[in-house]
Amino acid sequence: MTFQKLNPSAGSRPGTLMIPPGAPPTRIRLVRYWPEGIEEREVENPAELGSPLSGEEKIWVDIQGLGTEATLRQIAQIFGMNPLALEDAVNTPQRAKSELYENHQLVISRIPLLDEEGDLEVPQICFIIGKNYLLTFQERFFGFFDPVRERLRTALGPIRRMGPDYLAYALIDTLVDRYYPIAEDLSHQLEELEDDIIDDPRPDTLSEIHRIRRLLVVLRRVGRPQREAVNAMIRDQTPYISESVRAFLRDTYDHISQITELVDSTREMAVGLSEIYLSNVSQKTNEVMKVLTLMASIFIPLTFIAGIYGMNFEYMPELAQRNGYFLVLIVMVALGLGMIFLFRRRGWIGYSGRRRKRQRRNY
Repeated sequence: MTFQKLNPSAGSRPGTLMIPPGAPPTRIRLVRYWPEGIEEREVENPAELGSPLSGEEKIWVDIQGLGTEATLRQIAQIFGMNPLALEDAVNTPQRAKSELYENHQLVISRIPLLDEEGDLEVPQICFIIGKNYLLTFQERFFGFFDPVRERLRTALGPIRRMGPDYLAYALIDTLVDRYYPIAEDLSHQLEELEDDIIDDPRPDTLSEIHRIRRLLVVLRRVGRPQREAVNAMIRDQTPYISESVRAFLRDTYDHISQITELVDSTREMAVGLSEIYLSNVSQKTNEVMKVLTLMASIFIPLTFIAGIYGMNFEYMPELAQRNGYFLVLIVMVALGLGMIFLFRRRGWIGYSGRRRKRQRRNY
């Protein structure tokens, strides 16, 4: 759940690439498709990507891994990528956005991914949309696009007949759909924690609330720019996204809007649960202090009486009386009961008579 970015040194020329440390070697997966068929294969030599297309043929080049700078620059040269676009694709992470260049449209997406320890990763995927091609840059292979690959293979829907902009929409929509299960799961976790807070608030419950709040902050941080990027693809006039695809993108925009609203409401719920937890703990502490204070208040006058008759003076009144001991005990019991009655009357213990009458009157 880190957002560390490798920035070029001050004064570096635009387009300087900062390869992430430990980035896997670049692999190229080529998909050629047309209305009647599809061809998939891995490409060793990027020069093969420059072969001309025929008829309604379109290509999707999926670049997996950003560890081979020479290969990345060769791909950018073949497709005429702007150096700034290549920089955005390689120098991760970037803010989700959509930008129009002379030869293509660039779209940056961030995808939430829960790891085995419950931490949230948000890897970046860059889309380069051209007239008859689509490039996708992944930090490493994630398998996010497998459902769309299957749709291409089976020709499900209009995906083969449409252009690369529709393929980009299908991929982006698949990524956006990954937000919802995570946001919904965090919402369910908070609902379960709400019951724990009411029944038995414990410190580990508060720690779990703070953990979920941190995850929600990350989701909100990457989800809102993603919504802006999809909105820009709909709103901006670009030759690389057709009007028919804009209609599909509006549906994706609705999805990401619902997700961001869910994240916001869940985050507010987490803040509210934190306040409820602190309030319950404070209330329980006050109840304990109240009981201790009332017990001390009852025993203070009894201790005072016992202290007086415990003094070792020779000439004290009432010491010689045969029933003095029992009289003092009776006075002390009566005093204690009287104070309990007074506290109950004032509503400090249980419900006062006035409150009972008011409740009966309300009913």
